Amino acid sequence: MARLAERFEADRAHLAAVAYRLLGSAAEADDALQDAWLRAQQARTEGIGNLTGWLTTIVTRVCLNHLRARRSRREEFVDAYEPQAAAATAPAPAAGAGDPAREALLADEVGVALLVVLDTLGPAERVAFVLHDMFAVPFDEIASVIERTPDATRQLASRARRRVRGRTPAPGADTRRRRAAVEAYLAAARGGDFAALVALLDPDVVLRADAFAAPAGEPVTVRGAESVARGASRAAIRAGHTGLALLDGDFGLVMAPHGRVRLALAFTFSADGTRITGIDIVAEPERLRKMGIEVADAGD
Repeated sequence: MARLAERFEADRAHLAAVAYRLLGSAAEADDALQDAWLRAQQARTEGIGNLTGWLTTIVTRVCLNHLRARRSRREEFVDAYEPQAAAATAPAPAAGAGDPAREALLADEVGVALLVVLDTLGPAERVAFVLHDMFAVPFDEIASVIERTPDATRQLASRARRRVRGRTPAPGADTRRRRAAVEAYLAAARGGDFAALVALLDPDVVLRADAFAAPAGEPVTVRGAESVARGASRAAIRAGHTGLALLDGDFGLVMAPHGRVRLALAFTFSADGTRITGIDIVAEPERLRKMGIEVADAGD
């Protein structure tokens, strides 16, 4: 038992990384590790040469059960939004959601858009892709966990990989400027930098939020650079769950607490791509499901 405990502690960071990428939630990943440890304690470990691989398999099985249960009940995390929070691209954390700063740090490290795309995959697809592409686990080992053949597991990972890669906007100066403007908007919102936000926004910018993004249940329209920037800068500390993404092929932002998309911000730009002229905040579930949300690679 002492050998197992030592190995588990030595591998805790690795196991937590696997669990978080499979589940997209730090709180759920913590629960999965606790469950995995209880299961490991009850098992016989004599003759197991690769304890790290064995523990990874246990954690993966626990996470797979979580993913299947989540999919069967279609759970939703309902957050309360303020108009200013929506404009700043970040919700208030749900009660009992754990440490929001830690959640935000992990989401930023992995990539919010990647977590969103992973959440669209089936449980077996997600396991196959995460274990193979992120942790270099051989397909034959993954196959035994998801109860597929190695060839079928390879196909699942390949299909997931295509969805994760998505499309790339056509290269060009306008594309680079639009990306830079969206990234600068997010950075300024996170930093509460009112002046930087105003500089990025066209003086006549119009922000529109649908009824699902506003607490009153009515669509919200905000006009003018200072009004939009004021709302964004007030919610600076809440922007950690937001990240760059491709929305229907162009750069935008997605907010995904616990790895599940809650709203998206689509931008329109001036002719030269340097100023933001419009922001559409989409939180209606049906519209989000129909929106093409993809990962924006570092080289886009």
